Amino acid sequence: MPVGTLANVKTVTPEQLRATGAQMVLANTYHLHLQPGEEIVARAGGLHSFMAWQGPILTDSGGFQVFSLSEMRSISDEGVTFKSPRDGQLIQLTPEKSIQIQNALGADVIMAFDECPPYPASAAAVAAATERTYRWLNRCITAHQRSDQALFGIVQGGIYPELRQQAAKTLAKLDLPGYAIGGVSVGEPPELIQKIVRATTPLLPAHKPRYLMGVGTYREMAQAIAAGVDLFDCVIPTRLARHGAALVGGERWNLKNARFKEDFTPLDDSCPCYACQHFTRAYISHLLRAQEILAYTLLSIHNITELIQFTQEIRAAILDDRFVEEFANWLKPATS
Repeated sequence: MPVGTLANVKTVTPEQLRATGAQMVLANTYHLHLQPGEEIVARAGGLHSFMAWQGPILTDSGGFQVFSLSEMRSISDEGVTFKSPRDGQLIQLTPEKSIQIQNALGADVIMAFDECPPYPASAAAVAAATERTYRWLNRCITAHQRSDQALFGIVQGGIYPELRQQAAKTLAKLDLPGYAIGGVSVGEPPELIQKIVRATTPLLPAHKPRYLMGVGTYREMAQAIAAGVDLFDCVIPTRLARHGAALVGGERWNLKNARFKEDFTPLDDSCPCYACQHFTRAYISHLLRAQEILAYTLLSIHNITELIQFTQEIRAAILDDRFVEEFANWLKPATS
């Protein structure tokens, strides 16, 4: 799922996004609450109308900001108090408020409010965050008012397998529409991420969507899919594009490098995206050095398409029972 934090996948129009093969996008509850406010989005007819995207939308809960804005917030059992980065005003986000905002935004999938512990953190601190996340989930379930929105619970537990397993088993008993594995890719090494995913995913209902939050590299996705994960989101494709990088076959190429100045081939001969079908590496390299905005649009289109194509190829391989064989290279640890 490409990330559209402020109801927009950066530098890409909805029509361009559809052409990449993307089916679902993610938007951010906390940031949309700050700007423009859920009331305005609701008056516009909800996120789908507001951002002209008629495909599925998922909104996160604001829980990740509990982690990412740690210098600007305080946590209690009631919820989290943030200092607004815009005007310094205090904003309180509780499980009930998060659900109220998401109900107003009108996404198809909404996430329970959770506490995402940092890495590293002690087992005691992570256990406390995991228990609070469960209590908050129950409050989210009570507050949820719309039957047309699927509420997903989030498994926390840091790098501690026993905490993850306990949380997964507890959440699975609630029979929610879907489940997410949160609190990964927050600084821990890749081998720990894989360990967490392998220990957690099989304990979540296989007939429900299983979502690994904030992960989106080729290797991480392939390994998580092998464990049973279905959904991913990540800012990687558009963030790399804004830094002048292209994803090609899982590699990251800096198009500002001199070797691309006279390279008149597409970024990727096998890629069906608009950028690869119409422009060359030399042209995109020129746009980057000239600081033309089109460069970031073309690279975003390409990078999103590359990741979508990768997951589509995995889906086809699973259906034909050739996933392990064809993707063996991506299923190995990065160091091997």
